[in-house]
Amino acid sequence: MADLITIDDPDDPRLSDYTGLTDVELRRRREPAEGLFIAEGEKVIRRAKHAGYEMRSMLLSAKWVDVMRDVIDEVPAPVYAVSPDLAERVTGYHVHRGALASMQRKPLPTAAELLASTRRVVVMEAVNDHTNIGAIFRSAAALGMDAVLLSPDSADPLYRRSVKVSMGAVFSVPYARLESWPKDLEQVREAGFKLLALTPDEKATVIDEAAPHRLDRVALMLGAEGDGLSRQALVAADEWVRIPMAHGVDSLNVGAAAAVAFYAVATGRPRS
Repeated sequence: MADLITIDDPDDPRLSDYTGLTDVELRRRREPAEGLFIAEGEKVIRRAKHAGYEMRSMLLSAKWVDVMRDVIDEVPAPVYAVSPDLAERVTGYHVHRGALASMQRKPLPTAAELLASTRRVVVMEAVNDHTNIGAIFRSAAALGMDAVLLSPDSADPLYRRSVKVSMGAVFSVPYARLESWPKDLEQVREAGFKLLALTPDEKATVIDEAAPHRLDRVALMLGAEGDGLSRQALVAADEWVRIPMAHGVDSLNVGAAAAVAFYAVATGRPRS
């Protein structure tokens, strides 16, 4: 059973995991280095716990103590009860959901480990917007993609905003980082995957005509919002695919495009 500790000093060192949550650059550097991430909101905290992440501590406003009582009773980590005002002073923003948890990261699998046991893989290049990362993971989980591979410069899926937007789906889809880009795409191909690059280029094949759901193993490549896939990534692909557009619209937000493409990849596939 966790200890319930009331704190009224925003400088209490026990709250250090939660300081400056709106300082993106600070948290980007600090969280992976210290092996932690922040889960926000009751559902996300429960999903992180269910996914097997170890809890370091929880930060709760008073009214959330009863709501989270079963979690408090199950985990050995300390639980800090604070006022909403103090939570805002510590974190840098108003904690609307009233519940935060600091969780311990797990070691990431290697790309080779994921490729050995999957058939439908998402490959992201330089997707560094945390909202887009979260949206893509949520769609990947919902539409049956097996795993995600990230280029070295893609954003952290366990950053608070990514976790929040994904509603905890980042805990459901395993992911790994490719160490060398785009060189490591050859590793994906050697594992038996066909590399499909999603692009609005008119020279690309309409994704339904490419029939990715009929392929044995597919790696769908996505680029960053605006820039899309780099020339090097496009050259490394086996085939370019596009989503047909209407009414003069040239492209979709990468999160929306990913959802459409994932559906095309997974159509007809047995669902668990």
